[in-house]
Amino acid sequence: MTFFSILCALLLEQLKPLRADNPIYAAIKALSTRIENWCNAGEPGNGRFGWWVTILVLTLPTALIYWLCLRLNVFAALLWNITIVYLTLGFRHYSHYFTSIQLALNSGDEETARSLLAEWTRLDTTGMEVSEIARIAVEKSLITTHRSVFGVFFWFLMPVGPACAVMYRVAEHLSRAWNEPEHMKNESFGLYAARIFYLIDWIPSRLTAIAFAVVGNFEDAIYAWRNFAHRWNNESEGIILSAGGGALGVRLGSPEENAIEIPLDAAIVDAVANEPEIMPGEPATIRSLQSTVGLVWRALLLWMLLLLLLSMAVWLA
Repeated sequence: MTFFSILCALLLEQLKPLRADNPIYAAIKALSTRIENWCNAGEPGNGRFGWWVTILVLTLPTALIYWLCLRLNVFAALLWNITIVYLTLGFRHYSHYFTSIQLALNSGDEETARSLLAEWTRLDTTGMEVSEIARIAVEKSLITTHRSVFGVFFWFLMPVGPACAVMYRVAEHLSRAWNEPEHMKNESFGLYAARIFYLIDWIPSRLTAIAFAVVGNFEDAIYAWRNFAHRWNNESEGIILSAGGGALGVRLGSPEENAIEIPLDAAIVDAVANEPEIMPGEPATIRSLQSTVGLVWRALLLWMLLLLLLSMAVWLA
């Protein structure tokens, strides 16, 4: 049932993509903002309490409805599964940005590409070169695909899959919403949301990196993962981007922007001195965008094949 739920949801999303500004997402954003306003009293424990309240409010009804559907019949449970996967997947939520940027660069309209990239990433893209636009678009695409697709796949395989999928997407949203806005930076309220999402995403991020390596340039992906992933402040993003860049043969990330501070311990200094300074691959180009599309689709097919084999094993057991 898990495989067919995901397959039907993917087909449905291809026919009728759910926009990122749909009412359900808007309601969840409003709920997280309201709980932040209610709970944020400046203490570290406030963020923990607010996180659990938000998660329970959204996952418990999902799990209860799933249980009731199972008691009714298997087709009702299948329909509920498809609905939840469709709502939690985001395979085409932001694809219009990526596609529009690709078309703009192919036509030589760099200004439009910068504008679209700024709208998508909320970065200052003034004066960006084509290679920089392509690099950031590839990075954003890989991270978004992981968090909107592959991470959802993993947690949907867990017991009470629909509730776990909702938990993953809500936790991902809280880790951003309670830390990214200017008024929340360096505040203690969002620290718990960021830390717990790191734990929730620990296994899925590594499975995504492995998938990229398998369907891309395996040796370069593993080499980049081992030698460059730690240079990002966000470890999970570093793993995905280093492995994805190696798989594509594209140099992703900027050491100046992402490098972490390294203690000046003698052994660590010697180890760092022996590390390669430049990631393998070529600078990002317009062709890198098309290569990224191919990599993501191949990784998606790999996940679906593994899900099919797992489902068949369960049926035959």
